[in-house]
Amino acid sequence: MVAASETAQVPVARSWRHGLSLRLFAITIAAVLIIETIIFIPSAAAFRWEWLTERVQAARVAALALDAAPSRMVSDQLSSELLASAEVLAVAEIENETRVQLLAPRVPITGEMKSIDLRQRRLFASMGATIDAFMNTEERTLIIRAEGSTPDRLIEVVVPEAPLREELIAYCHRIILLSLIISFVAGTLIFLLLVFTVVRPVRRITNSVEQFRDDPGGWTRRLRSTQRRDEIGRAQNALADMEEAVSDSFRQRQRLAELGEAVAKINHDLRNSLATAQLVSDGLGRSEDPRVKKALPRMERALERAINLATDTLQYGKADTPKANLQTVDLHVCLEDAGSEALAPFPNVICKNEVPAGTLAEADPDHLHRIAVNLMRNAAQAMNGEGSIRAHFDRDTLTISDTGPGLPEKARDNLFKAFASSSKRDGTGLGLVIARDLARAMGGDLSLKSTGPEGTAFTIKFQLAKAAADT
Repeated sequence: MVAASETAQVPVARSWRHGLSLRLFAITIAAVLIIETIIFIPSAAAFRWEWLTERVQAARVAALALDAAPSRMVSDQLSSELLASAEVLAVAEIENETRVQLLAPRVPITGEMKSIDLRQRRLFASMGATIDAFMNTEERTLIIRAEGSTPDRLIEVVVPEAPLREELIAYCHRIILLSLIISFVAGTLIFLLLVFTVVRPVRRITNSVEQFRDDPGGWTRRLRSTQRRDEIGRAQNALADMEEAVSDSFRQRQRLAELGEAVAKINHDLRNSLATAQLVSDGLGRSEDPRVKKALPRMERALERAINLATDTLQYGKADTPKANLQTVDLHVCLEDAGSEALAPFPNVICKNEVPAGTLAEADPDHLHRIAVNLMRNAAQAMNGEGSIRAHFDRDTLTISDTGPGLPEKARDNLFKAFASSSKRDGTGLGLVIARDLARAMGGDLSLKSTGPEGTAFTIKFQLAKAAADT
């Protein structure tokens, strides 16, 4: 009991860790970050392209200063200032395969050179070049080529790659920070939306199921129906209907159990009282008073019916049908014994046992005896003690039929319903119900085959014995 209670308390203590809310929040943030990561590389490539374009534009502006100078020549100091303002190392112009140095570098350019042509822009190539700029740690120099002042001219700008890499890293940091902010805000908004539309209804349904599981009969806080028409709404409405039906059924079953217990006690006391009355009737049987002798048979029959009613009611009220002890039985012998017992009070009823001697089946001898006795006794009573009963076996089915008038329509409709199927005024209707339960306990079944003016026939299914099945 201690282990069970501890196990039940663990989910409550850790519900915030294993709850749906935290998982949805984490999944939302992760999804936003993944999307931001996918978008980051194209956006970084666009940032790199803009950075290179800005350097070319600055170089063009610097080159315009040469147009105002005589012979397009400027002093070294002005050339250095123009290069510094444009943040480039050198600027050249190409026209008709002729390269003209507009702004010469102030220091020698060494190291690896990498050419970039801005006239051809390809997305995947630009993304690859951006990743390469991130990963490269060597001091490289970029030679950027773009359209010049006229369509037939090209401008060539030489810039170091290190500033570009630093700008890309700074851009990456800004994007990461912005992505975290966006993911947190978006995750929070989506989380709140999901909490109110999904998590809280699911949590309410889950709590209702758990509470209903722990106390289906006494729990009164039923789940209310909702106007939602989506899957969660339909599940909640279905659960609410199920809880109401099961709870009502559980309470009804509990009341029936209490009523059955009370009836059992009443039957016990009633049987004791009837036994005492039967002893008194035995004493009255020795009386010579003619009035007593005339009334005594009716009194004995009334007592016998009352005792049978109490016995059948108690037997049916047992929760479980006795388990079958299956063994190989001889059907012919079993039916002979049952016929002798059932038809003893009916000497004018003929029993035709047409089951061949040595017919074997897997059955419980006691169960089979009780079933056969019940069917034969019912048949004899239906024929008013005049007629014949026939027992026939074919493959795995035993048929017991009579030559009676048949069952009334009311009895047919409620044949296997307790307290409702009896066609006799003083019957309980429990005999066939108990007999069918015994047949099913043996792995077979009891059913009505036919009924009418020519008589009534019942069939009992059996499991054949292995020896009989092999033959």
